[in-house]
Amino acid sequence: MKQDSSSVKVINTKEKLELITTYWDPKITGEMNDDKVQLVKIKDKFIWHHHKKEDELFYVLKGHLIVHFKDRDVHVRVGEFIIIPHLLEHMTEAPVETHLLYIEPKQALNTGNITDSKYTHKQQEKI
Repeated sequence: MKQDSSSVKVINTKEKLELITTYWDPKITGEMNDDKVQLVKIKDKFIWHHHKKEDELFYVLKGHLIVHFKDRDVHVRVGEFIIIPHLLEHMTEAPVETHLLYIEPKQALNTGNITDSKYTHKQQEKI
């Protein structure tokens, strides 16, 4: 089967981030294989959680991300990314407004094993 490139798109992360007006509300900006590519703005602390089956990748576009683990804290700065393995309990924090490109499997819930009325987004918007 011959394919054409008509479905291939360039995503401008700056333009997409301008559409995001809330914190901790990841928006889907693309999909590949079984993963969703998301953009999110964050500030302050998230909640402790883990993912049963899904690894996550956070790439810092702007700001400063701190990932808290039970035994240490990891600082991730602009131009750096971190992969969080499934089952590893963690909590993310942004001391300043931080913009992330965030990749995880399509079926993953952003709060993993926790359901929280403020942070859990079961129906994500595509932008």
